[in-house]
Amino acid sequence: QDLAVRLTDDTDPFFLYNLVISEEDFQSLKSQQGLLVDFSAFPQKFIDLLQQCIQEQSKDMPRFLLQLVSSASVLDHTPVSLNVVETNPFKHLTHLSLKFLPGNDTEIKKFLASCLKCLKEDKTILEEKLRKTEEDLTRQLSYTQQNLSEKSRELDKLKNEWNSYTTALTNKHTQEMTNEKERALQAQAQYQQQHEQQKKELENLHQKSIQQLQNRLSELEVINKDLTERRYKGDSTVRELKAKLSGIEDECQRAKQEVMSLRRENTTLDAECHEKEKLINQLQTRVAVLEQEIKDKDQLVVRTKEVLDATQEQKAILEESTEKKQSHVEKLESTIKSLSAELLKANEIIKKLQGDLKTLMSKLKLKNTVTIQQEKLLAEKEERLQKEQRDLQEMGQSLRMKEQEVCKLQEQLETTMQKLEESKQLLKTNENVITWLNKQMNEIQMAKKLETPAGAHGGVRTAISPHGMPDRPFFPSSGISPHTSPPYSFQSLPEPVHNKNITSQCAVPKV
Repeated sequence: QDLAVRLTDDTDPFFLYNLVISEEDFQSLKSQQGLLVDFSAFPQKFIDLLQQCIQEQSKDMPRFLLQLVSSASVLDHTPVSLNVVETNPFKHLTHLSLKFLPGNDTEIKKFLASCLKCLKEDKTILEEKLRKTEEDLTRQLSYTQQNLSEKSRELDKLKNEWNSYTTALTNKHTQEMTNEKERALQAQAQYQQQHEQQKKELENLHQKSIQQLQNRLSELEVINKDLTERRYKGDSTVRELKAKLSGIEDECQRAKQEVMSLRRENTTLDAECHEKEKLINQLQTRVAVLEQEIKDKDQLVVRTKEVLDATQEQKAILEESTEKKQSHVEKLESTIKSLSAELLKANEIIKKLQGDLKTLMSKLKLKNTVTIQQEKLLAEKEERLQKEQRDLQEMGQSLRMKEQEVCKLQEQLETTMQKLEESKQLLKTNENVITWLNKQMNEIQMAKKLETPAGAHGGVRTAISPHGMPDRPFFPSSGISPHTSPPYSFQSLPEPVHNKNITSQCAVPKV
């Protein structure tokens, strides 16, 4: 297998360089330039390098370049080397360098013949395409011309039909205009009558509303007077209650001071009672000790009696001991007598102390009852105070409610007065509008009366449109201005009996 590479130039047909590489030549080229590609993959890699050079061609600093280097001029037909160079800031690296031989006369002739053949084939293809497009265009031209002629005929027909239709319509509309003028005159008379009736009804309604508002005003004035009187009465009652409150507060302060003094006396009496109770407890303990001693002495006496009984049996043996014991017994009896006298004195002292305690307890009970009664009186007075305060608050709330009602009634009065003024203004504007409409109607009637003889001579009646009326008045309060739509709204009227075949309707002014 051989690889054939050809270099040509489209601008110069005689520029031709050829290169034929066999597998043996590729092996030597591979060893010389240090290629890493086999012979089978070399063509595709060479094409890839050329495409990269084409892509980098438009850049300012291309990375890959194609260099055609020749030792002599191109006309000398010397061998040329084609180098694929990669550029970087450090060095220009040649990836591939191929030597091309210039083509001889026979090769150039063959190349030129093949180019001529390709050009002729392209020429025949283009001529066939031209012929087909011309045929298509001629067909389209003929078709469009036929359509044009048909459309022009249809246009002429439509023009004729339109002219006939417009003439018929004008005749029809002239007849309808004459009929509608007669209807408008009849409707005008009817509307004048209706307008006068509506005017009378509105005046009656307005008078009734004024009377109702006046009655309402008188009622509101009476209610206002009643409320003011109630307010003054409430103020006087509030003052009286305030005076009573101040007196009750003074009495309450005095009662509180009395309660404080009674509580202090109660505390002093409680302290005295505690001291007396301590003394009584001490005396009771002393009495208990003395009673215990008496019991012990009684037991001793019993024992001595037993001993005496035993000694009587042994009188002879124990006379000396009996004498001693008798003397001892006498001593004990004297001590018992003295102890019994002391016990009597202690009992008398206890009785006196108990009497004092009873008197103190009765005094304490009296003071407690007095304090309880005073506390009850204080509680009752506080309840009365609270009730009076509640009554005061209720009176204040009722006063506020009455004041709010008075304010509301005043607001209602103001609104009714405003409504009265607005209704008066509306009446004025309505009267102005009615007078203006009457003037306009009279002017229209006069103009029609003047035009009827002229129309009899001319043969055709002219219609007066409401938009053609001169000098419309301007009412700022009623909102009617000459720049806005006219004060008419058109509605359809029922047709008379002799004109039932006419389908169109006429617009009649509505007041």
